[in-house]
Amino acid sequence: MTTYHVAVDHLDDTSPEPTTTYLGTVDQAHVDEVRAIAALEDSPRHVREHPRLEGAFMVLRDDGDLDVYVPTDAAEYRVYEPDPAAKTPSDAEAETAESLDMPRGGGGPAYISGVTRFGGQAIGGAMDTPGNPPRATWHTTESPAGASYFTSIAAYLIRVGAEPQVIYDPVSDRLGQFGPLNKSGRALRNDGARRTNREGRVNIQVEVLGRAAAPWTKGFDPDSKPNFRKLLAAMRAHGIPDTWPAGKPLATAAAVAKAGRSRTTWQTKGGHFSHGQVPGNDHWDPGAIDTAIVPGKGSSSTKPPTTPSTPAYEPFPGAAFFHGGRYSSIITAMGRRLVAEGCGKYKQGPGPNWTNADKASYAAWQRKLGYSGADADGIPGKTSWEKLRVPNT
Repeated sequence: MTTYHVAVDHLDDTSPEPTTTYLGTVDQAHVDEVRAIAALEDSPRHVREHPRLEGAFMVLRDDGDLDVYVPTDAAEYRVYEPDPAAKTPSDAEAETAESLDMPRGGGGPAYISGVTRFGGQAIGGAMDTPGNPPRATWHTTESPAGASYFTSIAAYLIRVGAEPQVIYDPVSDRLGQFGPLNKSGRALRNDGARRTNREGRVNIQVEVLGRAAAPWTKGFDPDSKPNFRKLLAAMRAHGIPDTWPAGKPLATAAAVAKAGRSRTTWQTKGGHFSHGQVPGNDHWDPGAIDTAIVPGKGSSSTKPPTTPSTPAYEPFPGAAFFHGGRYSSIITAMGRRLVAEGCGKYKQGPGPNWTNADKASYAAWQRKLGYSGADADGIPGKTSWEKLRVPNT
């Protein structure tokens, strides 16, 4: 008879990494009883099988903890599959979105204000194809929703190594992040040798608490969910279009299988995708969610883009926008203007990555305007930026 190790993972806002308490071993009869209780129609427990460790399973609890059952004779497994690349620690000073009014495509934030940061914030790394369009991928957790399950699902995703960047509960409007939005997640399977988690300039993956068979957007009012609106605003700031290139998410697994998963669309189009539209994957979530809500066309809390007079100039994105690791067409446009003003210090470029050459070139522009000392440090300020007149990208 199989015996199982039993542990409890506890995760809360004060301890980003789960605290594990080992409880010993139990026999098959105990496990059968646990599964039977979870199978009851109104049970507050929900069983999730381990995706890569045969026989192991976890129980989501309504108090937010996660019960873990692993056969005592289970083989070891690699937690980082299917995207086994080394994890990249996040920048502790990474910028956070404080507003719903970020410029579209101006270079989005790494974090959204007010999120709970789960885990070590080091789930992925740089994108493989940053020249490809940005996208968002929507999942459902196939679990109950509600704040009590928010942390148990987060603990489950950490334990099985399948974290997206974002977890969202549509009932409580709680929002969490496992890593920065501008790095890769780990919630998708690879498509052969192609790492779907790292497709595009960004691939912001969201696990929404709920089930594909009962779309979570039914009865959902985005105007009463400020964290949801902040999530969409951050996606737009990263340049993700308000479109579904592969079509609206479908209502059944059979419909998803019949429609297929276009590699060409996935690799060449920016916008929103369902898990069921990603090549190399076999899930059909998130079900037929309402595309008038996800992503909709902006809400009353998001200012619509203005139509500037010709010529159109890029508004100042803020000094914090300019730092190592920033990738944006705004930086390319800025560099070209600096060259046109005789201030270019580039050996190669200009290009979309912020580099020391950009900083040196901008410092030359500041000196041309009459700035000196600390005022000519190469970091754009609002006055000098507006005088440079960078074309709107």
